[in-house]
Amino acid sequence: MNADTKPWVLVTGGAGYIGAHTCVALLEAGYPVLVFDSLVNGSTEALARASTLGGGEIAFVQGDVRDRAALDALFARYPVSAVLHLAGVKAVGESVARPLYYHEVNVAGTLTLAQAMHAADVRTLVFSSSATVYGAPARMPIDESAPLAPNNPYGRSKRMAEDLLRDHCAAHPEWRLAILRYFNPVGAHPSGQLGEDPLGTPDNLMPFVSQVAIGRRPELAVFGNDYPTPDGTGVRDYLHVCDLARGHLAALHALPAAGGELTVNLGTGRGHSVLDVVRAFETASGQTVPLRFAPRRPGDIAACWADPSRAEQLLGWRAECDLDAMCRDVWRWQRGNPEGYR
Repeated sequence: MNADTKPWVLVTGGAGYIGAHTCVALLEAGYPVLVFDSLVNGSTEALARASTLGGGEIAFVQGDVRDRAALDALFARYPVSAVLHLAGVKAVGESVARPLYYHEVNVAGTLTLAQAMHAADVRTLVFSSSATVYGAPARMPIDESAPLAPNNPYGRSKRMAEDLLRDHCAAHPEWRLAILRYFNPVGAHPSGQLGEDPLGTPDNLMPFVSQVAIGRRPELAVFGNDYPTPDGTGVRDYLHVCDLARGHLAALHALPAAGGELTVNLGTGRGHSVLDVVRAFETASGQTVPLRFAPRRPGDIAACWADPSRAEQLLGWRAECDLDAMCRDVWRWQRGNPEGYR
């Protein structure tokens, strides 16, 4: 079915890193894609490239998920069948310094979107949550039954957004809600045309490593080498962004039959330390990544990796890319786009 007869899938935050890769997956699956993005962290160039890679057009409306009038106008104009809600702010360190901003965007923005969806009778939502809702886990791997104890404002904003969506879904049985708790998205599209392009100093490890390797930054700051981990550096579950994009598609496919709400982890089930990532990236790129150790950052935890078995059971999804592939794809992106989309 073409875009004239098949209702749109709305992707909030679709011009961002994860959003643009998700748009490619949606287009490849035949969905007409509508993006709503403030462009605070997104790029129209990313959308243009996603459109080319996915082989279809992407309709774009610039706007903020906190703006109810803009959302009402969008739903009045486009027949939307489902929403993938990826818009938000996501830096742990920044959230400690700006907690009200994080709650405004991530909680109030999600509330406003849910209200606009309800008014427009749009009942299917895939929500971008985060493994930060678990806080410092008592055991690993982490499954979905683990206690939620986020230890920073970003994680708490995601937990609150989950709660409000779950409450609404419970009150309205016709709604379908998938909550995807991402672990650590990295990587880039294998074409080298799409990747992570942070504004200013990167908050996440992989783009920082790649910018050091390409010569944009002199060295990598490793925050903490005294954690109770094998090499003293933080351990995380790194997930290829293309695997994550497939996870959104799998959730969208599973929801009609699932009924009500489902919550799943999206991760590989394997943990890698900061130094593991640096070594893998040096091998993939053939470059040396100078580093120095620095004090731990507020809100960081020692280790975190997923039990992704529920996602395989409910969505038929599992991660396919290993750390070496993630590093190769990031290096291809960084080498071909040394200044990002600029």
